[in-house]
Amino acid sequence: MLDYSLKKFAQLFVTVFGVVTLVFFTLRLIPGDAASAMAGDTMSGEALELLREQMGLNEPLGRQYLDYLHSLVTLDLGQTITTRIPVAELMAKALPVTLTIALLTILLTVVIAIPLGTVAAYMAHKGRSRLDNLLTGFAMIVDLMPSFWTALVFLLLFSLTLGWFPASGAVTLDDPAAFLARIALPVLVLSVTQVATMARITRTAVLEILSEDYVRTARAMGWSEFRVLFRHALKNAALPIVTVIGLSFGNLLNGTVIVEFIFTIPGIGNLLITGINSRDYQLVQTLIVFYALLFVTINFATDLVYRALDPRVSF
Repeated sequence: MLDYSLKKFAQLFVTVFGVVTLVFFTLRLIPGDAASAMAGDTMSGEALELLREQMGLNEPLGRQYLDYLHSLVTLDLGQTITTRIPVAELMAKALPVTLTIALLTILLTVVIAIPLGTVAAYMAHKGRSRLDNLLTGFAMIVDLMPSFWTALVFLLLFSLTLGWFPASGAVTLDDPAAFLARIALPVLVLSVTQVATMARITRTAVLEILSEDYVRTARAMGWSEFRVLFRHALKNAALPIVTVIGLSFGNLLNGTVIVEFIFTIPGIGNLLITGINSRDYQLVQTLIVFYALLFVTINFATDLVYRALDPRVSF
């Protein structure tokens, strides 16, 4: 276990270092910078150069890179280039919103997808292919729908037409009821694709287990189909399902960027788009490194859950 953890931390370091380097130099290949984005077409050449000098954008690229690495090592997230607001302060406000949306999405996905996939596997095992094909086909169709399209459709239907959920407004944790109503549509949009993917994986995993000898033995002992299905088949099919849950959490980080922008949710995703539009290198770099760290950490936690679910798993 210790050797495995050390290897994982080494992989984490290499991954994050690669992400930091790639993002740093890729951002600077994009035409324009924070100074030109702030100046627009109204500022003269001399004034623009002075603004770049004040922002530290005229420093040699190598020097900027080393300064940024030093700030990461010392856990100094710095300030945004455009507003001079500490990046840590912006993240502290946005992170609870994004994490709440992601956790509620995972919870809703698990509650719907796992029973749905398990029932579909049972129907397929019993030869009731019509219902199984219906569930599987619907899941595949939903899985193909892009998040931005689903978000616009849900916004038009549930907010503008039916008026069930607010399309705009303040997002604050001070009023839990208003906060949940405000993020309900983003959670539903993100859950749609996740439910389809997890239901298909659950169906495949459980269907394979239902053909095992110990499942037939459990039936021969007189146990109910419900107990056989959910206590034996689903429990032993948990490893691939846990894998999908871990990957789904990572994919949600991508989905929240689009969904938060469409629904004007002040989370990490919306903050990232704001930083990209304003060419705020410091903000964008820090947020992407945070995404990379979170994704690698979730993968590591998923591996630990494997061992808890099945002691036979070897690291």
